[in-house]
Amino acid sequence: MESMRDVNRVMEREIAKGSSPLKLDHIEFGEYSYQEISSKEKLLEVLSYLLRIGDFSQYAGKAVINNVYMNLQGRKPVFKRTKTAMQRNNIFATIKRYANKLKPEYNGDVYLETVRCYFTIPEENLEKCRYTYRGNETYAFLLSDKYILGLYTHCLVARKEAASTEVQAEGFTEKEYGMVRLENVRDVLFQALLLDDVKIDGNKIHSEIYTLFFVKTKV
Repeated sequence: MESMRDVNRVMEREIAKGSSPLKLDHIEFGEYSYQEISSKEKLLEVLSYLLRIGDFSQYAGKAVINNVYMNLQGRKPVFKRTKTAMQRNNIFATIKRYANKLKPEYNGDVYLETVRCYFTIPEENLEKCRYTYRGNETYAFLLSDKYILGLYTHCLVARKEAASTEVQAEGFTEKEYGMVRLENVRDVLFQALLLDDVKIDGNKIHSEIYTLFFVKTKV
C-alpha cells in the first residue's frame, strides 16, 4: 500500500480539480456489525446484494459506479470501481470461485462484517452539493476515481488500526471481538465500500464498508 502521505497528496490534487472535499472522520462498530453466513446460498445472496446484481439489480442506480469493490488478480486483492453490470458480474464469478477453493463449511466460519464510516465536509461545500431529486431534498458529491480510492484507503487503514485499539460495542461475543482484532480471521473473501448508499443525518455523513471474513471456528 502506498504511503498515506502520497494518498493525501493525490486527494488534495483531486480537490483542486473539483472533487468534493469529503474526508473520513472515524469508523464505528455496533450491534449491526456481525452477521453469520450460514449457507452457500446466503453467501451468494449477500454478494449479489453488495454488487447490485441479480435479484438486487434494482438497487444499481447511477451512483453504483462510486462503490469500491474487491476483486482478485491471482490471489492478490485489488480494489476498483465498476462501470457496468457485466464488470460486477465478473467480480461475482471470481469471488464465488475463490470461496469454493476455501471450502467453507458454514458452521460459524463465514461472517459479514459491517463497519460504519463517518465523513465530514465543510458546511459551505455541503450546501453546494444540495439538490432536489424526485421532489426530495438530497445531496450529490462529485468525486473522482482517484479521490474515491483515496477515501477507501483511509477507511481500510482506520479498520486495520481498530484491530489494535480497545473497540467497545455492547453485546459483542468473544468471537466477534476476535474478528474486530483480526485475531481469528483466516482470510478475506470480499470487501466493498458502498458509496451509492451515503446517508446524511444533520451534519453526520456515513456509509458502510462490508467485509466477508473466513474465520477460525475454534479460538
